[in-house]
Amino acid sequence: MQTVKRESLIAQVTAQLRAEISAGRWAVGERVPTEPELQELTGTSRNTVREAVQSLVHAGLLERRQGSGTYVIATDETAVAIGDFFAAARRQDLLELREGLEVNAAGLAARRRTDDDIARLRALLAETKRLWVVQREAGATSAAAVDSDAELHRAIVAASHNAIYLEFYDILLPSLREAIADHQDRVADSYDDLHTGLVEAVIEGDEAAARAAARALLVQVGQS
Repeated sequence: MQTVKRESLIAQVTAQLRAEISAGRWAVGERVPTEPELQELTGTSRNTVREAVQSLVHAGLLERRQGSGTYVIATDETAVAIGDFFAAARRQDLLELREGLEVNAAGLAARRRTDDDIARLRALLAETKRLWVVQREAGATSAAAVDSDAELHRAIVAASHNAIYLEFYDILLPSLREAIADHQDRVADSYDDLHTGLVEAVIEGDEAAARAAARALLVQVGQS
């Protein structure tokens, strides 16, 4: 980072921090330097740094956590805006969008999956099943079960090896997690058989079966 000029200091520091986040200097989930550290890096006052950081908090790139620090939660403001749009969308609209993406991705995954993809899918399927059992026994929605379920769906999209599909799906993930959590609150069904059928079709390289399994799963979710 460079020492900034004195004109429009807040705007300049904000732009520098945004550029560093976009470039991956601090990854999603990572804590950014403290205000005194950012002062030293930019050569500006603590108030200037604080205002710049707050601007990026409002933009959805950073999150302040009491007693812990400030963390990166997104790297692209456009993706944040699109994610907010998806979060406000009707449940049925979101399901139809997922069907269009996930069904095709499942077919591509069956055609292109690698040994690493297969190992990850098997591990995620086993973990998702285990966490669903734990959740049922506890009688309460588990954040870990929600995350594992969402990661299983994401892993299938990743196995399609279509970078645009995966990038778009990552924007959908927060809304997907909310939908899974809502489903778990209302329905005591983990769809183990449907998840297993989908994963096995991908692993076996059966493109038609993978598409059919992905569609059947989403249809069942839509009816729940």
